[in-house]
Amino acid sequence: MNKDLSNYRKTYQKGELLETAIPEAPIELFQKWFYEVEEAETGLETNAMNIASIGLDGFPKNRIVLLKRFTWEGFIFYTNYNSEKGRAIANNPNVCASFFWEHQEKQVIIKGKAEKIQSNLSDGYFDTRPDGSKLGAWASNQSQVVASKEELNQQLENYTQKFKGKEIPRPEHWGGYIIKPISIEFWQGRPNRMHDRIRYTLLENFEWKIERLAP
Repeated sequence: MNKDLSNYRKTYQKGELLETAIPEAPIELFQKWFYEVEEAETGLETNAMNIASIGLDGFPKNRIVLLKRFTWEGFIFYTNYNSEKGRAIANNPNVCASFFWEHQEKQVIIKGKAEKIQSNLSDGYFDTRPDGSKLGAWASNQSQVVASKEELNQQLENYTQKFKGKEIPRPEHWGGYIIKPISIEFWQGRPNRMHDRIRYTLLENFEWKIERLAP
């Protein structure tokens, strides 16, 4: 099979990114962009975040997770600590996360270190989840090989019966991470591939250095 994609073309022209119109702190710009995308009502998950970690095999791996909170400190998502990405982060906390909002022709790339959040914060979020999602956190040994789908379904049924009529607690192996950024790059598509790229880099005095990058 051989498919030539060289003629795929798109003109980017929905916005621009100028140093004179951006805040000193990148989280403010991220919030502005996030709300703009959210208000556009594209039907897509605005909080879908691509996160890359370095696996135990030495290879980088990307996957989509859902951003559940962003603060001045960083970006929070939840997962199984024993999953492939959980074990990768335990071995090497350096990660890269990105958002691509095609409708708005925007991209954000976040480099930083991931660390577990406090257990009480994970408890608080877990309590807001539907019971089905809570049971799934117990039933799935995420990233582990399973014999069949039937085995997974049986695991789910076992925990359904175990917690029937009871409050479902958070498993110790499940919780949140926060990505504390050391750099955040904002990309705005522009005509003729002359895209705007602005990078914020965290300095030792906790101020942000702002630089324009060539497209």
